Amino acid sequence: MDDSRAAEGRPLRRLVLVAIVGVTALAIVLFALPLAFVVQRLYRDETVTRLERDATRIAAVVPDDLAQRPRSVRRPAGLSPRLTMGVYRLDGTLLTGDGPSGSGLVAQGRDGRVHDRVEHGQIAVSAPVPSDEGVAVIVRVSAPYDLTTDRVERALLAMAGLALLIIGLAALLARYLARRLATPLERLTDAARRLGGGDFSVQGPRSGVREADAAGMALEATARRLGSVLERERAFSADVSHQLRTPLTGLLLGLESAMERPGADLPAAIGTAIERGRGLQRIIDELLDLARDSVPERRPLNVPALLEDIRLRWHGPLAGRGRPLTIESQEPLPEVRAAPAAVSQILDVLLGNALEHGRGEVTVQAGDAGGGLAIDVTDQGAGIPDDAPDIFARRHAHPPGAGASPAGRGIGLALARSLAEAEGGRLVLRRARPPVFTLLLPSADDPADPPAHTSIS
Repeated sequence: MDDSRAAEGRPLRRLVLVAIVGVTALAIVLFALPLAFVVQRLYRDETVTRLERDATRIAAVVPDDLAQRPRSVRRPAGLSPRLTMGVYRLDGTLLTGDGPSGSGLVAQGRDGRVHDRVEHGQIAVSAPVPSDEGVAVIVRVSAPYDLTTDRVERALLAMAGLALLIIGLAALLARYLARRLATPLERLTDAARRLGGGDFSVQGPRSGVREADAAGMALEATARRLGSVLERERAFSADVSHQLRTPLTGLLLGLESAMERPGADLPAAIGTAIERGRGLQRIIDELLDLARDSVPERRPLNVPALLEDIRLRWHGPLAGRGRPLTIESQEPLPEVRAAPAAVSQILDVLLGNALEHGRGEVTVQAGDAGGGLAIDVTDQGAGIPDDAPDIFARRHAHPPGAGASPAGRGIGLALARSLAEAEGGRLVLRRARPPVFTLLLPSADDPADPPAHTSIS
């Protein structure tokens, strides 16, 4: 997916911020609406309760005969100056005091109970004044309704301020969480881009978020595996070219020599070229089989058939230089699982080095190594000098005085070592003089992990 497709959608930072702030605001609204109603009701009931108390105090001092002898009523001490006090007849008309000339609230008080309502912009309470004949007059006490609404508004403003503070804190927390979640993902994206660009040294970011850290560790492990695979592929390509170049050069040189030499036996030269071409075709087929199988099928290895094939292919080249080839097998041999093409290539590298750089008899010996199969390849050459560099390293310089050594130039041995490790085995130089190279393959019944590679110089 390209960057333009990847850019579609909303950023994680915005999603987290909107989600947390939205949920917080919704929770506040759902909580604040009923709370505002309760606060308004509470303040109104509180005002009504206070007015009822004042109305009862006034009714206690109103004379019973006030309806027959109208006169002013003394205002009780301690009564708030904001209160409006009036005494009314049962029909709701003002008898004495302050208030509207007519009141419907007072008319409801003829039942002998206390009533309240908002009337003429004020919250009013009526309280009957009892007498021997029943209710004689009714006291009406009121206060400006604005006082109650002001208290409600101040409470609502305080609640709104607290809500804004909570939303602000939620936004800060949301930004922190969004950054905490988005930053490792952004770093992972950057690391993935660098990995796609060929940088296999990327490091998975650590953020303290378990899932993001797990993804970073997986990306880091993937980068290491890809780098290792690519390095092995490059090395394999270089090693394959080395393996193919030598027989191809021999084939071409043989044909050129036959064409340039007067009286040369051309049919024999052509026959030799055909044999070398078949050998080259076999090498190509085996290397292609190894290259195609990233996880090769390890079936039981037919060691006697493999040794016989080695004898048929290498007896002639060695005998042509007056050098004998001895193949020995110590029975019984343990059962091992390995790709025949890989083992064949490893032995070809060792025998090729013995042919080019060794002397005397070449011996191939297979036997039980205690938990696995050991195949030794040795000759009577001078061996490996003490000051020689790692013979299994790729493309190292050929050390002086090592021309007779079967160590070769290093590329073939490097390929042989990597093939051995791919089969779960090892290729080691068991003895330097005379040289003895040993291919170790684990037994099919051995549950232990394949041994790690060890270079012996």
